[in-house]
Amino acid sequence: MAETHSLQELQQQAAVASKVYVQRDYNSGKICKFQTKFPSELESRVGKQQFEETMQTLNNLYAEAEKIGGKSYLEGCLACMTAYTIFLCMETHYEKVLKKIARFVKEQNEKIYAPLGLLLTDPIERGLRVVEITIFEDRSIGSGR
Repeated sequence: MAETHSLQELQQQAAVASKVYVQRDYNSGKICKFQTKFPSELESRVGKQQFEETMQTLNNLYAEAEKIGGKSYLEGCLACMTAYTIFLCMETHYEKVLKKIARFVKEQNEKIYAPLGLLLTDPIERGLRVVEITIFEDRSIGSGR
């Protein structure tokens, strides 16, 4: 049976077994969207449905961040009128959604992935190119240090 881990415990360990990278999906153009295809390296670690739900939620959040509407238009107009100094005291819609994504990734790590010996990295830390999933060694197998 696999050992369960906490997020803090995983971040302090240096026993990285491997990393899996979920690439961007450019089939829909240049919008920020990640592939939902289940990597074979994760088969023994996490359920396919759980992984796909996580990726789909990330894709939905990035679509929300890039959505252009009246609010985005108003932000742009205010920025031009104030020589962009408005952003010293106000967050943009995009920045707010990026914070929401960071909270989502942290929550997923704490509740789902860390107990399974996995760690999702926020895509913004990898330049929105990939979702990095770190696989930690299962120390319950073999001798511990």
